[in-house]
Amino acid sequence: MAQKKYEHIQQEAYEANMQLPKLGLVLFTFGNVSAADRALGVFAIKPSGVPYEELTPEKMVIVDFESNIVEGNLRPSSDTKTHAVLYKHWENINGVAHTHSVYATSWAQAQKSIPIFGTTHADHNTVDIPCAPPMSDEMIQGNYEYQTGFQILNWFKENNLSYEEVEMILVSNHAPFTWGKTAAKAVYNSAVLENVAKMAHFTLSINADAARLKDALIKKHYERKHGTGSYYGQQ
Repeated sequence: MAQKKYEHIQQEAYEANMQLPKLGLVLFTFGNVSAADRALGVFAIKPSGVPYEELTPEKMVIVDFESNIVEGNLRPSSDTKTHAVLYKHWENINGVAHTHSVYATSWAQAQKSIPIFGTTHADHNTVDIPCAPPMSDEMIQGNYEYQTGFQILNWFKENNLSYEEVEMILVSNHAPFTWGKTAAKAVYNSAVLENVAKMAHFTLSINADAARLKDALIKKHYERKHGTGSYYGQQ
């Protein structure tokens, strides 16, 4: 009976996690995705260190928003506390993804936000993809994964940015986190972030003085997909 109660988010988390290797966003057991059920106050997340080819929906671990294991025989992802912090403080997300994809992680290691150079970026964000600063020694030496969540939250608060408009961030020296209204959307955002990071890298390789995208083009491309008068796709 208990398993049926959480079956839907276990299936959602499983399907989202299986997209990571298919999209080339992870190597070996790197990365994880979770799927939340707000009514139940829990989320399903990938078990730690289990190869993707060995995953099943039933192996997804059920955790509450305080990081307590509710159901499951396996240890949840080592990043579980970061996911829990984001779910607890950002009420309008139901999926979180974390990868160590090559290009996005390279920007994180360089401690650099990704400039908005082109319309692909503007289709999804109107700002540079942010890079939160390195964590303090105190945060690192404390409850590290829990504090990583607050490193993300604090950056958004300090920069007066909406997590519902910007669904991705780099954590300096670490890697990217993305989120969305579903686990599938969080994975989609991870794939978009990786491709934008790759294109920005090549842009600067071709022209180190490349200019940021014009404000008019940023507004046009973002609003044609997300604005009140959006006309991208089928209505």
